[in-house]
Amino acid sequence: MTTVLLVDDQALLRMGFRLVIETEPDLEVVGEASDGLAALEQVAALAPDVVLMDIRMPGMDGIEATRRLAVEHPSTQVLVLTTFDVDELAFAALRSGASGFLLKNARPDELVEGIRTVASGSSVVAPRVLRRMLDLFAAHLPAGADAKRADGELDPRLRELTPRELDVLGCVAEGLSNAEIAERFELSTTTVKTHVGRILAKLGVRDRVQAVIAAYQFGLVGRSNS
Repeated sequence: MTTVLLVDDQALLRMGFRLVIETEPDLEVVGEASDGLAALEQVAALAPDVVLMDIRMPGMDGIEATRRLAVEHPSTQVLVLTTFDVDELAFAALRSGASGFLLKNARPDELVEGIRTVASGSSVVAPRVLRRMLDLFAAHLPAGADAKRADGELDPRLRELTPRELDVLGCVAEGLSNAEIAERFELSTTTVKTHVGRILAKLGVRDRVQAVIAAYQFGLVGRSNS
C-alpha cells in the first residue's frame, strides 16, 4: 500500500484529490495539510510514501517544504503540483528535491500513475518538458563549464561514468525514453535501465530529473533549439 499526504491550501482541491486517490486499492490518503509547515509536521508523524505538494501556499511554500523534506525525510517522495507547465516555482521545487511535477488539471489516471511512479523512485516529469524548463530558467542554474575543459580532460564530476554511460546520460538529457535510447544504440531496454541506474548512483542523484539537471549543469548538453 502506498500512503499519500495531500498538501494544498485549497480544501476543495484536497477533497478532489482524495476522491480520486481513494478509488485505487493500492493507494491510501493518510493525511492533509494546508501549508508547508503543517506538511513537515504531518510527514514527521505519518511517514507517508508520497507527498502531493502544492507550490504556492501562504506561510511556508511548497519549495521550502520540499527542500526540508528532502533533507529531513529523504525516504518520502515529493510530487509537486503546478498550474503551468513552465512554472518557475515548479522548476525550483525540482531543484529542491522533488521527484517530479504534475499539472493541477491532470487527468485522474495521470495523477494516480504519477503517485505510483514517484513512490517507486522514478520521476514523472516528461524529459522534454524538463529540458524546456531548463532552457527557460538556465539563469537560475550554477554556471556550468563545458563537459570537457580547455585541456581536453573530462569534467571531474563525470569521470566516474563509462563512455557508454556518458552517451546514455546525454540521451536522457535530450529527453529520450529508455526504449528510444535502446533503439539508438541497439541495446535492450533492460541494459539501458541498468546504465541509467548506474549513472544515478555515480552522480549521487536519485532520479532522471536530477540526472538531467546535472547533465545540464556539467555542460554535457546545451540549450535546445525548441
